[in-house]
Amino acid sequence: MTPARSAGRAQAPVHLVHLVRGDDPALVAQAARVLLERLAGGVDPSLVVEEHGAADDLDVAAVVDACTTPPFLVDRRVVVVRDAGRLSANDAARLAEMLEHPLPSVHLVLVSGGGTVPAALVKAATAVGEVVDAGAGRGRERGRWMAEQLRHAPVKLDAAAARRLEGHLGEDLGRLEGLLESLAAAYGEGATVTVAALEPFLGEAGAVPPWELTDAIDAGDVTGALRALHRLLGAGRAAPVVVATVHSHFSNMLRLDGADVVSGDDAATLLGARSPFVAKKALDRSRQLGSERIGQAVTLIADADLDVKGQTALPAELVLEVLVARLARLTRARSAGPPPVRGGISSRGPRVRR
Repeated sequence: MTPARSAGRAQAPVHLVHLVRGDDPALVAQAARVLLERLAGGVDPSLVVEEHGAADDLDVAAVVDACTTPPFLVDRRVVVVRDAGRLSANDAARLAEMLEHPLPSVHLVLVSGGGTVPAALVKAATAVGEVVDAGAGRGRERGRWMAEQLRHAPVKLDAAAARRLEGHLGEDLGRLEGLLESLAAAYGEGATVTVAALEPFLGEAGAVPPWELTDAIDAGDVTGALRALHRLLGAGRAAPVVVATVHSHFSNMLRLDGADVVSGDDAATLLGARSPFVAKKALDRSRQLGSERIGQAVTLIADADLDVKGQTALPAELVLEVLVARLARLTRARSAGPPPVRGGISSRGPRVRR
């Protein structure tokens, strides 16, 4: 279908319902702010924006009333529902029914948070409105997202500074906007920022995605795995959660070991995974490691799980360091046969007598 055109230019559709969603609350808040500025259209937001659910009880009756009442003295009203995940199924049904016949002068903005937005409301909003995905994605998507943010930043980072910033922030991308604004305030808008100029503004390193830890383990990179581990712990990731991440990674290999599957789709079906790419990666790793090493890895992880939950007097961080280092060595030595146990440290790690 050819889009309608006016004066040789395509007309952007006018959406009256907007759903802002994402996993990072900071990125969701930033995307919502940008959207509200666009919807206000240069008018003082206090005259057109009406907030619900941010600091008080979320009253769906008040939201429906605001959405079905024409604006007064202005040409539009923007009704914002914060923490839309707090809406009950009944509340969501009422809003979804209202969306079937929205007022042309009222915009409804649903901002995710506070739980999961009811599926019925997501479906209704998607059908008649726009969905703003505030997430940065993963892998190459995250790199493209970062490049896009830096392209429109008030300062210009040279290539080395951009790489340093992306690596330092990790998953803590909510800090990016404020950091770029600080750089602009310090060096002036349009200034080119080098690594040396960037360093004083970086602060503490952000968390890394969990797959950075498991990828380093798979590569047999002990140093990289320990670095990723410390980044995760430094960002507040609890020790049992880290163990669960590693356990999930190797348990997928265990389930695929010896299974009659040949493709990523087959592996995804067996694992109940959404991503054939991730499932195929687990399948390849399972075949590379072999049954014996996968079994050793699962045993190490099970022992570490007990240890971080108090079976020994060792600090949880030390238990994780030993686990991660041993798993990385195990995968690195996969072509040389099972690694021997040496010294006075058992396969379960160092012990403190009680």
